[in-house]
Amino acid sequence: MAIDDKELEQLMPETSLNWTEDAKARMLNVPFFVRKSVVRGIEQYARDKDIELIDDEVVSRARQEREGEAIAKMEAERKAREAQPGARRQYVNFAFYKLDSAFRRLPQAEIDAAKEEFINVLEDYDAQEGTIVLAYSTVGVRCDSEIMLWRISYEMENFQRMTTAMLRTKLGKYLDTTYSYFSQTKRSMYMDLFNPEHEEDRTHIIPGKAKYLFIYPFTKKREWYLLSKYARQGIMDEHIYVGNQYPSVKLNTTYCFGLDDYDFVVAFETDYPDDFLDLVMDLRETEGSRYTEKDTPIFSCTAMSIRDAVETLGI
Repeated sequence: MAIDDKELEQLMPETSLNWTEDAKARMLNVPFFVRKSVVRGIEQYARDKDIELIDDEVVSRARQEREGEAIAKMEAERKAREAQPGARRQYVNFAFYKLDSAFRRLPQAEIDAAKEEFINVLEDYDAQEGTIVLAYSTVGVRCDSEIMLWRISYEMENFQRMTTAMLRTKLGKYLDTTYSYFSQTKRSMYMDLFNPEHEEDRTHIIPGKAKYLFIYPFTKKREWYLLSKYARQGIMDEHIYVGNQYPSVKLNTTYCFGLDDYDFVVAFETDYPDDFLDLVMDLRETEGSRYTEKDTPIFSCTAMSIRDAVETLGI
């Protein structure tokens, strides 16, 4: 007979040392999928210290010391990686535009010439070394946006130069910027204990591998940042565990602290929107969800070539 979730929540792994009831009770607050490894770690700590009885105080000391060592090691390794050549952070911009309908009423010859001029500007910047320009359509999905440009560069000024060049075109004079989010890449602040391979070089985004992109800015409540690093890592363990159940969805997290109004901008790439919907529903039930301050607006985007995305404007 299969064990249900309630039984898993109340299941204490087999122990090899003596535990007080209070210490065991604390283990039942640990997510069941990491509980066994936590119990083993605490017992190894007790053996190293020649402790025969594990009580509430031993549990506290063991977790603080072991987690502190793990986080210190992780941060040291991370700093060493970031010091390596080629570990520069990237600037990231998600810019959403809507076309003034007056443009569609211009003579077709003017529309065609303006369209080519605009496409050439976007393609010229995409061709520059160290700069990526990806186009997405939001036509028919949102009323306040029709095209989105995901821009990645090592220089913030590239976004400004490109935007200026866009606005100088005839089509650009009819474009309204409805949303724009500015952020930067950075290595994750949390360890993926379940799939260490996800600890890739997150200072370097390689996007555009899926048909759909789902984007939203994201801010945590201030109470989140007042928690200890150990508490946040524990809560994120559950969050990461859920995310790993959906390998078809790739997460790109960029950071806005001090750069824009939000804490993060998250962009999920997938070929299966239904997987993304299920993932978000599952994440709503995690402990970390209670610390969400704001995670809207949300944008559903379809990847296209620059030319095809411009064509969806109906011109």
